[in-house]
Amino acid sequence: MRKLIFVGALAIACALPASASAQSPTNEVQGFGGLTVGTSTFGSAVSSTFGGRVGVGLTPNLQLIGEAGRLADIKSPLFDVLDFTGIGVRVSALYGEGGVRFIASPHSAVRPYGEATAGFARLNAGLSGLGGRTDAIIDTALGLLNTTRPMLGVGTGVLIQGGPISVDFGYRYKKISAGNTLASVLNAGKDFQINQVRVGIGVRF
Repeated sequence: MRKLIFVGALAIACALPASASAQSPTNEVQGFGGLTVGTSTFGSAVSSTFGGRVGVGLTPNLQLIGEAGRLADIKSPLFDVLDFTGIGVRVSALYGEGGVRFIASPHSAVRPYGEATAGFARLNAGLSGLGGRTDAIIDTALGLLNTTRPMLGVGTGVLIQGGPISVDFGYRYKKISAGNTLASVLNAGKDFQINQVRVGIGVRF
């Protein structure tokens, strides 16, 4: 009887490491890039986005996430100062945010997810079409438009996982509060809204 108990305990002890190693990693670092469409009263502009994110697994289905990146040309020019000149005002943003991500199907190679985030974006206004040459008055005016504003985001997508590598195909909607700042003038007093389609490559651990 004792021999049977010993053999059973030994079998369980040997099975535990194998079981633990079979569990999918829940932490991840990722780099991403894609396209954004910034919407405003005056139209939309397609531009690029890039950045990085980190996810810390709380459970196989839930991650705490942190992300930082750049949104280029998040709105179309408020005014094309005479269309034939090609001069316009554009706004870009550097941002940082954190939130939670729910990931379905923990044992599948294809995993849908949804997430919600909050953070801050640093808006930066620029003048295009002058070949990089602006005078001091214009530079000062543009500097007054630069401000840090709260940002909210939601997103969805799908993770395709193989070993430690994952590929993330996703969509994000981000809303940057314009408030009562001078930057809101560039968007007719409305918040900046960005639709983002992107692809990320991550490493799980």
